[in-house]
Amino acid sequence: MRTSVSSEQTRRRRLGLSKESAKRAEAGKARQAAAKTKSESTARSKQREADRRESDAVTAGKEASKWEEKAARHRQDELALQDRLARAQRSEAAAAERKQRQEMDRAARREAIERSAVEVRLSRAESSVGYVLSRLPEPKPEKLRILMLGASSDADLRIGREMKRIQDAVRSALHRDGIEFEMKPAATIDDLLDGISQFRPHVIHFSGHSNEGVIVFEADQDGGGQDAIVTAAAFARAVRATDTPPLLIVLNSCNSAGQADALVEQVAPFAIGMSDSVMDGDAINYAARFYANIANGQSLESAHLAGKARLEMDGADGCDLPTLASAAEADPATTVLVSPIDQQ
Repeated sequence: MRTSVSSEQTRRRRLGLSKESAKRAEAGKARQAAAKTKSESTARSKQREADRRESDAVTAGKEASKWEEKAARHRQDELALQDRLARAQRSEAAAAERKQRQEMDRAARREAIERSAVEVRLSRAESSVGYVLSRLPEPKPEKLRILMLGASSDADLRIGREMKRIQDAVRSALHRDGIEFEMKPAATIDDLLDGISQFRPHVIHFSGHSNEGVIVFEADQDGGGQDAIVTAAAFARAVRATDTPPLLIVLNSCNSAGQADALVEQVAPFAIGMSDSVMDGDAINYAARFYANIANGQSLESAHLAGKARLEMDGADGCDLPTLASAAEADPATTVLVSPIDQQ
């Protein structure tokens, strides 16, 4: 068994004290012997022995005192170490308690954040319901009004062909009596503004030329061949300038998908655009199939997918160009624009 330093020092101190006692006892015996002898030389010898024994006793006493001092110092060191250990244990316990409190605080903050997020989601959901109800009211007993605007001043697009194909597709649909058209095959800016305020369309369909930043109408001038270039921002403001904004805007023209994204943010819950240049025939085929499915009572999303499927089955390279954009609160999968008149 290993002994501590202080225990070893105590043992050595006791040995020193014992040795001191023994030497003093031996010194006493030597003095007694010197006193009893009658020989002077023996007396001197015993006295010298007694002096050596006394000197040894003094040395042993000093050694014992030294070990006593060392033992005392070590006891003080041990007490200091015990005090530091106790402080360290208290500090460790305090640190563990702080860590536990911090973890509890973090857990409480996480719970508060999650609870707040749930409340925000619920609030947004409630707002979304209100938004959809305001933007997508219950169907009224009226026909779906579609304002069709076509513009091609240089006659490079078959605007008339597109309008006829759409009308023919709707005439063959289940709910053909639930749709009403207003056609503007050479549409000007005034045709747009008058159509919005007078016809009050649910759907605005534009066929012609465009890009991410402009829409090209025809100029109201005799002789033709003149364009009226309208910025995307101006077009959006014009469509919004009515008490009955449309539900859907279709830009069946090149590079118009960027405008569709802006329109759902500012004007209508739904918009369709083309993500790149589109062939005239592909644009016509997509539109005809799209409106046929709308007139058959399909949702916006299903009608859009059907139009894209038609292009894909035709082998068209642009089958992925038509893009349906919707506001965050609006769901094209559940939005149906046409239902039987006798059920409204």
